[in-house]
Amino acid sequence: MNTNPNKELWEKGDFTRIAQTMRKSGEELVAKLGITSGMKVLDLGCGDGTTAIPEAILGAEVLGVDIASNLVAAGNIRAQKESLANCKFQEGDASNLSDLNDKSFDRVISIFGAMFAPRPFDVAKELVRVTKPGGKIIMGNWIPGDPTLVAQILKISSAYTPPPPEGFISPMTWGVETNVIERFGQAGIPMENISFERDTYTFIAPYSPAEFVASFKIYYGPTMNAFDAAEKNGKSAELEQELVSLFNSQNKSTESNLTIIPATFLRVTVNC
Repeated sequence: MNTNPNKELWEKGDFTRIAQTMRKSGEELVAKLGITSGMKVLDLGCGDGTTAIPEAILGAEVLGVDIASNLVAAGNIRAQKESLANCKFQEGDASNLSDLNDKSFDRVISIFGAMFAPRPFDVAKELVRVTKPGGKIIMGNWIPGDPTLVAQILKISSAYTPPPPEGFISPMTWGVETNVIERFGQAGIPMENISFERDTYTFIAPYSPAEFVASFKIYYGPTMNAFDAAEKNGKSAELEQELVSLFNSQNKSTESNLTIIPATFLRVTVNC
């Protein structure tokens, strides 16, 4: 039995529809990570391959691991379409990678992926365990309280959902540097081997901000849950209004059928 509640969350809806608005930034980020041909790369919480596919295009041997079977299937289809025999996707849980060998990857990359897994100390330990000595772990994590898009979507959504179960650790805690240092510290990584940088990920959607909200409502697990809960309290319209005004206020596009929204995240680099 799968004890990870995230499986149900990320198999709900179809995150691929949201991921399509993240492709350009995925490519731009991967270009900055020093990936070269022949490197072994683990892309964890990979979704349908927004960063895994560009890593494989650079010639790395890429294994994408995600909790959601529908996203794993979508990733394998994308890799086949791109004729990338060096990229494959499989199901797995970032807090327990027992089927992956110790010290087997040059780069372990998790962009808005492992941060959502339960048991963050286990996640850090597993990331370190599967990375080769001299290799690097790179995480992209949303930042709690950040004024930009994703932190605000999650903040607004949480106001409409029931309180999480006891012992729940918010994924957003990965966006706090002291937490990251503590988690990797327990996994044996000294503080001086960890560096942080604020970076930007831009969502580019070929439709209006209101239509973009609609796609989050239909396809993005956390927002879907918020709407389910809001519906029960007769607050669905209120939630939608809050999100539409957020998306409108952050939209940098002047065209009516194009939404461009930059979101700030914490880029973590761990030298193993």
